[in-house]
Order: sequence, then C-alpha cells, then structure tokens
Amino acid sequence: MRDTPPVILGDEPGTFPHSVLTERHPAIIRQVRDALPYDPERRAALDALLRECADGVVGPLPADAHDADRWREWGAAAHLGRPWTDAPWLWAESYFYRRLLDAVGYFTPGIWQGADPFRPAKLAELDADGTDGELAALDGLADLSAEERDRALLHGSLWGNRADLGFRMSTADGAAPAGTGALVADDSDALWALLPPARPAELLCLIADNAGGELVPDLLLIAHLLTRGRVRRAVLHVKAHPYFVSDATPADVLDALGRLRSAGGAARTYGDTLWTALTDGTLTVRAHPFSCAPLPYEEMPDDLRAELGAATLTVLKGDLNYRRLVGDRRWPPTTPFADVTRHFPGPVAALRTLKSEVVTGLDAPTVAALDAAEGPRWRTGGTHALIQVRS
Repeated sequence: MRDTPPVILGDEPGTFPHSVLTERHPAIIRQVRDALPYDPERRAALDALLRECADGVVGPLPADAHDADRWREWGAAAHLGRPWTDAPWLWAESYFYRRLLDAVGYFTPGIWQGADPFRPAKLAELDADGTDGELAALDGLADLSAEERDRALLHGSLWGNRADLGFRMSTADGAAPAGTGALVADDSDALWALLPPARPAELLCLIADNAGGELVPDLLLIAHLLTRGRVRRAVLHVKAHPYFVSDATPADVLDALGRLRSAGGAARTYGDTLWTALTDGTLTVRAHPFSCAPLPYEEMPDDLRAELGAATLTVLKGDLNYRRLVGDRRWPPTTPFADVTRHFPGPVAALRTLKSEVVTGLDAPTVAALDAAEGPRWRTGGTHALIQVRS
C-alpha cells in the first residue's frame, strides 16, 4: 500500500479541526450548561472544563474513573498537560466528550448518573416542525416501484436530517436534497448487489451515527430491507454512552421507535415492523465499548472483528465512522477506498455526508471540479455526500 500520511491534528489555525477544538467544544459546553438544571457542583465542573479548553491544556480523568485504565491504554498519558491541539484530532474529540460526561456526573452516583446531557437537543430534533409532514411523506412510497423504494430509503438514510426528501420521487432518482450538490461517489449498485432479494443476506450490520432526524431514516431503511426480503437479520450498532453531541445510544433508538409508532400511516407500519423485529430477535441493538474509542476500526478488538466479519455487509453511517474506517489522516482524495479499507473484516459500505476534511476514493476530475468551484469547503460543509462500497 502507498505511503501512509500523518494523522490529522488540530494545531493549524484556520483549519476545520482547529476550529472544532477551540470554538465548537467551548460552545458545546455552554449549550450543555444551559440545557439542564445542573447543580452548583456540576456547573462548576463544566466551567472548569470550559477554562481548560480555552487554556488549551489537556487535563486528567479522576483517578477512580471506571475507565481510567482503558484511557491510559488509549494514550491519555502522552497528551496530558499538553495543548489539546497537539493531540490527534480523533483522540482529542473523543477525550473531550469523555471529560464532558465526567463534568456532568454521567458515570458517578447521584441524580445526574445516566442523564444524557444532549437529550434535550435530541428530543427537539425528533419533535421539530415538519417532522409529521416528513413521516407522512412515507405514504407516497407505495406509488413507487420496489427499486425506487430501495433508492428512496437508501438516500433518506444517507442524507440524514434532510431525509424528508429521501422519501420523494426525486431522491429515488439519486438527486440530492435542495441546497446540496450531487453525490461525489456513488457505489449504490455495488451495495444492492450484496443484498439481492432473491438471496437474502444472512446478516446486515448497520453502524449508526446520529440520533433524531438521522436515526429515524436509518431505522426505516432496516425495516424496509427486512420487509423486502433483502436481509434476514440485522444488528444496529449504536454508541455505548452519549458521544459527539448527537450520536445515537440505545435510549435514542427507543425514542425514534416511539416517534414512528406514534405517527399514522406508513410510518406507524414501519414502527410496528421494527417493534416486532426487536421482540423476535430479527433486529438486535448492540452498544460495544469500542463504539466510543478514539481509535480507527483497524484497531477494533477481536470480538467485534469476528462479529462484523460474519456480516454479509456492514454499513457505516456518517462522518465520524468514515474517519474511523479509513483512518483520520490527510489522504489524497484519489486514494482508492479499497486500499484504506482493506483491514475491514468483511464487505463494507460507507454512507456519509461530508463534514470533515477526510475523503478517499474520488476520481481526479471530480476533485478538480469541486476544488475549482468551492475550494476546500466542499469537504466540510455537509452539502455533498458519498456512497462507497468495498466488497
């Protein structure tokens, strides 16, 4: 394989990683501080973390933290006392969210133990204006052919929060939602070839990204694949605890399922299908500890490697999972996707809107056209997407 480029750091002012560490993280702390009625101790801990982010020096977890040993294995000692921006960006982001959970008392005995600090924002997304209309649009899928329904629900899952347009005829033809560009890579034919209706996949693993408006279309896609007979059994992988603001946890799956079942029409039918699948074991929700590790999938533990290796196809959703799949490195965008996913234990597909600088598997004319039209913003603005498959 070609030379491996360096991991991405956040040490260059003006870059997207630097802005996340120095601007977004402090904003998230303020958002969390205002979202729930934390007591003076919790608020003081959040204020201390805010000052730490401003000072730029990484502080420790409590010595008695339940996962202190694990974080030592993940390299905490190498970064403590050093600027946040000097650490690998993936590590620094992951550790920030672990420190945030410590500040709000998520893992320690008390009234805030187990209370998701991001839950108010997640619920607001599920209850946002227009959600009923988006779910009602599912009724229109009955007018589409089976292949068009396949494409509509796949693109609904891909575009996440804009998934309402994923249920419309235009999206069935592969069009992007309004205000976005076309797909920069589209291996959807290869994806469907791995899930033929005439020979159902024994196991599909879908590694989710965000809760709320993205998790709902992910669940709809799973329900559709089960109903359509493309998949016999599915495992939905979510985060073991709150992570990266809106990443899906088991509780978020139940909230999304409840939102579907409280709707009418086709949305309710999909919700009932998922409910039955969960109760009979056709669908399983999994929250492996590695889901919140600051590591690429190349370093996944043996039990997870065996599980994903047994799947007919593993679908990874979203930007963070993409970074962990290919490695959070400054790859030339024309680096073959198959090369950087060779380590993965089975067939893998990435469904992702582009919200960070890492991208692989594009052809040179596409990259040149995007650079000329938009500069570097096309990589981070969330207005482009890709479907990439390595069989």
